[in-house]
Amino acid sequence: MEHEFTSQIRAVLRKHFRAVADDIFKQSPLLQYLNIKTRSATRGSKARSSFANIYALYVLGEDYVKHGFHKAPGYSKYEGAKFSDLFRRQRKLPFGAKLQNHALNHRLNEEFKKYFSQVSHTPILRDVDTNRYWLNENLLKVRVGKTEYNLAVAIGEIIDEYIDAKRHAFDRFIEACQRLKSLPRHDKKAVEEFILGLLAPNVDARIFEIVSYAILKSFYHDQRVYFGFDLDTVKPESLKLYKTGRTNANDGGIDFVMRPLGRFFQVTETLDVKKYFLDIDKIERYPITFVIKSDAPVESLKARLQEAAEQQYSVAAIVAKYMKCIEEIVNIPILRERFTQAVIPGYLQDILDEIILQSKVEFNYEEADEDEL
Repeated sequence: MEHEFTSQIRAVLRKHFRAVADDIFKQSPLLQYLNIKTRSATRGSKARSSFANIYALYVLGEDYVKHGFHKAPGYSKYEGAKFSDLFRRQRKLPFGAKLQNHALNHRLNEEFKKYFSQVSHTPILRDVDTNRYWLNENLLKVRVGKTEYNLAVAIGEIIDEYIDAKRHAFDRFIEACQRLKSLPRHDKKAVEEFILGLLAPNVDARIFEIVSYAILKSFYHDQRVYFGFDLDTVKPESLKLYKTGRTNANDGGIDFVMRPLGRFFQVTETLDVKKYFLDIDKIERYPITFVIKSDAPVESLKARLQEAAEQQYSVAAIVAKYMKCIEEIVNIPILRERFTQAVIPGYLQDILDEIILQSKVEFNYEEADEDEL
């Protein structure tokens, strides 16, 4: 696979390995994996970033180089890196503040196997008893002719280049938002087109969640329900949507919560029925509205989930119980409709402001105060 960032990978390899750089690139599954994972580097902020698995490689490679194993033998006798140190380090990296432990524990290895099923080695080795981690040195070393080359330093530099590329992309995204914010109020078509362009299946999952929240928050804002403990205390209350944390957070499957109805919302891009049912189980089968990053019709999405559920569970009563917990499905076309409905009463600027605020918090441009949030 060749894409725009491939040339930067090759440039780093030529810097370190000169004439044999191309041979090393072809022969290394780890470099080929990085090439796959960095294809979004020049596609702007909307493209999926894949930081979790990349950062798992980065922090383990950094530990490897820090102890000098790229220059001297002895890694097989190394006690391994502590999980707490690796976890803390990846969260200090750009865009890494809310990364979870899944990549270090299994996701990187699983995805690597998916791409390179013929390779017998997995990138991360782990001792569950001691909670220590290693990079698989068999993948860090490549032999060309009679010479063996260590890739650890080069891989670190490649990931640094990728981080810089993504940071520039998100800088441009925030700048574009700020420019649109400064447009005259009557020139709203450019703002509408920009926001609608963020509602697409190929958009970065975090941006999609942020835009979904901004739209739904404004959409529900004017809707009212009547609450009270008796007829004398009943009063109107506007629906208000709250974001429960940063995107991709390990929050038990709750992305947004609506007051005063107590509705739960989960944003997802997968149709893996196990993931849906896991989210439902986490909250004791409380009804959830799923916001799905898909253009497929709602009926089609429901049918696919129903079919997958029936394949997994042979008991109709169990399937029915889980499916009943799916309170509503909101797909991309519905989000577009709700965006249009929120724009009519004049909430376009509010939606853009919310996208800017949440993006700055999400991508660590600034930490907002509690009042702002």
